[in-house]
This record gives sequence, C-alpha cells and structure tokens, in this order.
Amino acid sequence: MLRQHHYLGHRGYVGENLQYLARDRQGRPLACLLFGAPAWQCAQRDHSIGWDGPARHRHLHLITNNTRFLLLPWVEVPQLASHLLSQIAGQISPHWQRKYGHRIYLLESFVQRDRFLGTAYRAANWVCVGQTQGRSRQDQPDGTHSHLPIKDIYLYPLHTRFRELLQGKGTSADPQNL
Repeated sequence: MLRQHHYLGHRGYVGENLQYLARDRQGRPLACLLFGAPAWQCAQRDHSIGWDGPARHRHLHLITNNTRFLLLPWVEVPQLASHLLSQIAGQISPHWQRKYGHRIYLLESFVQRDRFLGTAYRAANWVCVGQTQGRSRQDQPDGTHSHLPIKDIYLYPLHTRFRELLQGKGTSADPQNL
C-alpha cells in the first residue's frame, strides 16, 4: 500500500521498526503507519531535548520516527488521522519493549511544509519544535549538500520525564520510568 499510494513510496525498512495497519470493523484497511530509526541529527529536536552530541549518541535509540503515515485514498473519516496518532502513541512504547527489549520516550515526525499542514499531528497534541534546513545525511564533508524540501519537526513525548530519561538522568530500574 505504501509503495502504491504514498508520495515517498516504500523501499523496505532497516533496523528497529514497527508497522501498524488500521482496519475498519469489516477488516478493510484504512491506514498504514511505519515507525523506524530517528534522524541521526536534528538541531531543533536535540535542542528541545537538551542533548549534546555524546548524549544523543547514547540515547538516540529511545526515540522513533513516524517515517510513513498513509490514509488510503478512498478513506473519508473525519479526524481519523489524529485519532490513529493518539491511539498508537498510547501503545507504541510497550510494543517496542516487547519487540526490542527497551522502551521509547519520544516520537518524532517530519512533515513536508509544501505538501501538508501538519493538522493531524497538532490535533493529536504533537508539538512543532521548528523546521529542518533542507539538508540530509548524504551531505558531503566539502560543504556540498542536497537541497531537500523544508519540513516541520513534530515531537510527541511518551513520558512526562522524557527529557531526563533521554539525557540519561533517569534509570530504567526506576518504576516511575515504566
């Protein structure tokens, strides 16, 4: 479905990831959501968390990126997108724990500004913390870089103490962190 209907397509996934397929009561597919590796570096996100380089390196695996979100073209259900984002936010960390042996504390997503308004993310209480610079991890050391579309950066904390946990100030043995 992603290959056929998502504007970015889908070439598979690498590393830790979870995929969700939302269906209606009759079992018909409504939407696909894919969560995977977070951005290696994202200045606005890192600043929002309070990360320096070493802290990001140690704790990046505690974040996941909503890399694909597709409402199928024939689906016309008001507020479905924000409803799905909210439902998944309440389930993804324990699902991640079961699959990978660790929880996640923050969701991120990048919304292409010239294509989308980010309405569903805002309606689901995600927070826009800034915009990307239109660069990629394929940028060259000599300063040449890709010119990619500017994207809004949305974050959704999964724990009230997400900053402390992502900075390494919380301990996973603390029951309040679970």
